[in-house]
Amino acid sequence: MRTLTAGRPYPLGVTVDALGANFALFSAHAEKVELCLFDPQGRREIERITLPENSEGVWHGYLSETRPGQLYGYRVHGPYAPEAGHRFNPHKLLLDPYGRELNAPLVLSDLHFGYRVANPRGDLSLDRRDNARVMPKCRIVDESFPWSDDKRPHRPWRDTVIYEMHVGGFTRQLPHVNGATRGTFGALRSRAAIDHLLRLGITAVELLPVQATVDDRHLIERGLHNYWGYNTIGFFAPDRRFLGPGDHQEFKHMVAALHAAGIEVILDVVYNHTAEGNHLGPTLSFRGIDNATYYWLSPQEQRYYADFTGCGNSLCVMRPRVLQMVIDSLRYWVEVMHVDGFRFDLASTLARGLGGFDVNAPFLDVIGQDPVLSQVKLIAEPWDLGEGGYQVGNFSPGWSEWNDRFRDTMRRFWRGDGGVIGEAAARIAGSADIYGHHGRHPRASINFITAHDGFTLQDLVSYDGKHNEANQENNADGTSENLSWNCGVEGPSDDAAIIALRRQQRRNFLASLLLAQGVPMLLAGDEIANSQNGNNNVYCQDNEIGWIDWSRLGVDGDDLSDFVARLITMRRVHGLSLDHFPVGKGHRHTGRTEMLWFRADGEEMKEPDWAFPDARFLAVVLDTEPEPALMLLNGHYEPLKIVLPRSSGIGVWRMTIDTTKPTGLTAGQLEAGQEFEMPLRSLILAFGEAA
Repeated sequence: MRTLTAGRPYPLGVTVDALGANFALFSAHAEKVELCLFDPQGRREIERITLPENSEGVWHGYLSETRPGQLYGYRVHGPYAPEAGHRFNPHKLLLDPYGRELNAPLVLSDLHFGYRVANPRGDLSLDRRDNARVMPKCRIVDESFPWSDDKRPHRPWRDTVIYEMHVGGFTRQLPHVNGATRGTFGALRSRAAIDHLLRLGITAVELLPVQATVDDRHLIERGLHNYWGYNTIGFFAPDRRFLGPGDHQEFKHMVAALHAAGIEVILDVVYNHTAEGNHLGPTLSFRGIDNATYYWLSPQEQRYYADFTGCGNSLCVMRPRVLQMVIDSLRYWVEVMHVDGFRFDLASTLARGLGGFDVNAPFLDVIGQDPVLSQVKLIAEPWDLGEGGYQVGNFSPGWSEWNDRFRDTMRRFWRGDGGVIGEAAARIAGSADIYGHHGRHPRASINFITAHDGFTLQDLVSYDGKHNEANQENNADGTSENLSWNCGVEGPSDDAAIIALRRQQRRNFLASLLLAQGVPMLLAGDEIANSQNGNNNVYCQDNEIGWIDWSRLGVDGDDLSDFVARLITMRRVHGLSLDHFPVGKGHRHTGRTEMLWFRADGEEMKEPDWAFPDARFLAVVLDTEPEPALMLLNGHYEPLKIVLPRSSGIGVWRMTIDTTKPTGLTAGQLEAGQEFEMPLRSLILAFGEAA
């Protein structure tokens, strides 16, 4: 017979031992907390137990004879007073914020809403209908796993090449993958998936959100789904979409397989908001547990939320217990699930205080001193939608950041815009103007041309405007500022000249990304000309539009896998990635010059040269070991006569990369000081040999 005792308030969530399980739930404003146990199918509530103790806001109890596999949820009693920020409703079964696994996907229903009648002001009467029948339940899990031979790759930042992907989109149509596992963690650990990553030379995969998420009701009504998953409801539970017929251990099997191949796993995580939406959203977990603690509320009217995210609410991570949940979640994914790092969606929200973004915010300070989290890869998306939210370059030492200025500058350069060579040079050199402070290094800059949010690389060179009609929002969603160029025709073309130019532009973008200082991030599928038909916001397209089309794999001109692999190998073997910002014009202590910029006539750049409005050419020599490297970039729409620079006693330059070639590869050598005609819109990489 089960017995209930006081148990203990720490750790939060469910802790299982040989005799039973301890349950602990934080709610500062609750008046009573009930633990609800369900049958194995989750259809029938078999027991309802009031947690007997409240220790400083943590409600807890120990229940004997409770084992892994048990399904449970909570009902939390307290005031229903939206005007005071409280939205308790014990008629709604709630998910444990620390739940490790959900027994089913969460599908929105009228029963999940805590109010009965909605109106624009949010003056809502309590909905007394019970939602347990349609609510997923948390499952107590056995965390044991044979990790004994798992070795974390611990890749140095200077050797890191990131590949951003959606687990489902990458594997749904991947050849040679078992049909039953397509779209799941199981498919990502398949031989086909790992072989492709290894062929490219990828060292880390950055996975779009894999924590438990919710489909937006408005999408379901239109026959769509929240494909990307930036709508989290469970920060400890893997999303059921990716588990297939398995359980949460599927994630661990995937990590172990990727680690065995030397590939790190970085998670894109969404701690800035939850799936409960605005004041008219459903009551699923946090809102019903302690709305006034978990969320930023409007200081004018607490029935409403302060929304820095554009998603209806913002988690108030400055509050100690909310911060504790986020830190506990991060540590769980590192210590129990063995991930190697995180990319934080809208990270500026996490560092907000009462006065806005704060570089000394509790979230940043706690992670910076945490012995576990401070040692993994930390990447910020350094902006949100609130006032003062754009914070590129302002995160703490130890953090890397998505560098959208690299993206925008390189897009403008290869589009042929004039007057951007100074900014382009700064981006290629690692963006010291943004990150060169407080001891930060080029690894602070995560360089990218494309990402999940926006055009693919193929679409970047094929469309001048977005084509998001399939999203059923009148093409009003997604950014209109793409800095793209369609090479003369909007969309697909059978014109051989346009096809060739688009392929050349793709090679230009990939080469400038992989040869720049900083950490390169590739978008999955860009190496094989994957297209989304001009849709730059496929957040709701869990179909062929959003999935990678692997039919282009192996197609001459479209498949640039070998070209990417060659660039990544050169980057590593020739030491083209530095762990410090390259020195120009002589280091004050060593006298060494690591990076020099040259004009088209072969002479060193002078200050006035950077301001020339029609300049579209860059030449840079990087003094690397074992031999200097020369990169030439001509963004002009016409060929350009140039003189190869004389530098560091170089006699000849040995050509290796030429983006005008169908393969992107070349051979041969030219003498230093020799004049030759550089083709339009092209990039050349050469290595120097002494005279």
